[in-house]
Amino acid sequence: MVTVTRTARCTPGAVLAVLADGWSYSTWVVGTARIRAVDPTWPETGSRIMHSVGMWPVLLDDETVVRAWDPQRSIELQARGWPAGEARVLIEVDPAPTGSGCRIRVTEDANKGPGMLVPRPVRSAVIKPRNVETLRRLALIAERRAPEQHPG
Repeated sequence: MVTVTRTARCTPGAVLAVLADGWSYSTWVVGTARIRAVDPTWPETGSRIMHSVGMWPVLLDDETVVRAWDPQRSIELQARGWPAGEARVLIEVDPAPTGSGCRIRVTEDANKGPGMLVPRPVRSAVIKPRNVETLRRLALIAERRAPEQHPG
């Protein structure tokens, strides 16, 4: 598993609100080109986002399914990106240890398909920088969506 952490200048609730908005997924998840549909029950367990990955004109349609949702703390996803395979993604949000803002942590690794054949150090070398950028985008969106929730 690869874990990346970032501190954001907003409340945990502001980040969780972005996670609860399935239509925002392509704005913060690196590699997602577009959203085709979001289950009306998103982010309840079992709900799905239908998305496309890649770059036009080479786009692959796939989906991400919610494995678990804690509206106070986290979301766990099963992200599909065939033919590469699937990954388990856990995003956790906590108040920052400093008492100002929040800490966002994403843990990800391949758990199905050909991606699991890639040696862990190579997978980590791809996943880590991707998730550094994913958390940067997620934090920026959360900070801008809820400026009234910025601490201090």
